[in-house]
Amino acid sequence: MTVKIIAEIGNTHEGSLGLAKRFIKIAADCGVDVVKIQTHLFEEESLPNAPNPPYFQDETRKEYFERTSFSLQQHISLAEYCREVNVEFMSSPFSEAAVDLLEEVGVTTYKVASGEVTNLPLLKKIAATGKQVLLSSGMSNWVELDVAFDTLKKNGAGSITVMQCTSEYPCSPESVGLNMIELLKERYRSNIGFSDHTLGLYASLAAVCKGATVIEKHFTLSKDMYGSDAMNSTEPQEFKMMVSEIRDLKKALSSPVEKNQKASTLLGMKLTFEKSIVSREDLTKGNILDMNMVTMKKPGDGLPASKLDEVIGKRLSVDVALNTQLSLKHFV
Repeated sequence: MTVKIIAEIGNTHEGSLGLAKRFIKIAADCGVDVVKIQTHLFEEESLPNAPNPPYFQDETRKEYFERTSFSLQQHISLAEYCREVNVEFMSSPFSEAAVDLLEEVGVTTYKVASGEVTNLPLLKKIAATGKQVLLSSGMSNWVELDVAFDTLKKNGAGSITVMQCTSEYPCSPESVGLNMIELLKERYRSNIGFSDHTLGLYASLAAVCKGATVIEKHFTLSKDMYGSDAMNSTEPQEFKMMVSEIRDLKKALSSPVEKNQKASTLLGMKLTFEKSIVSREDLTKGNILDMNMVTMKKPGDGLPASKLDEVIGKRLSVDVALNTQLSLKHFV
């Protein structure tokens, strides 16, 4: 199974349709499969005095989301542009009204954000579409996650991928929870993904080794951009490297090597890099060969170094010059 890689833009596009399309194009050039935004309709999801997360205090939540949210037509425009550059368009809805909007857009997969896992009415609404679902686990305990998974499953959701995630920004190595990937797979008998909030690439690569089939990571054009996510996101050059490394890693994991068969294809390399038994000095016919008379030198196309014990103590049948590769014909 291939690994699906998601570039999470969130709201870092700052409400600019043109900038969002630039994000999409550069993410597509990095080789991602999916570009994801967030669909926020503030009046449908938050009270006016809803607090900001601690890492972003520059403007109120209401001001930020009303300024950066896209209309239905803008969502449609972004989805069409994603098709033009051959990536899938995805979004996380944060209200039932947002699901209705995304249904009009025609999304094929929904992402349930960490803060929505206990919002069972929203989960039922998403499940009723019959679409595929990515279920984040970043803030939830086992009971909450069990209920969310069962709610999606019982209400008609398509395939469910549970995403290991830790809702810390940035996430420290000690909090990544790579052990959770195997635990989630065993518990839910479903595909497991990984939402990466670390700074760096190590966690996503390790998650693939653990069996993650979806990797999601925040993407930005620059960490210096304004907003709540940019400083903890990954810039294009590093993101492109991550995509390339994951593609190669997946090939390596799915391509077992048979040792003898592979060794048989490397005979030319063996001749170049292995060593032969070579005379250390000029030797005279009749000499009894001892360890002081020989050494091991490249290339390996003479008598192999592994045969040394078979010739030590033998009598030379001919004179042998310095730096001659020895062979069995040199001995009585």
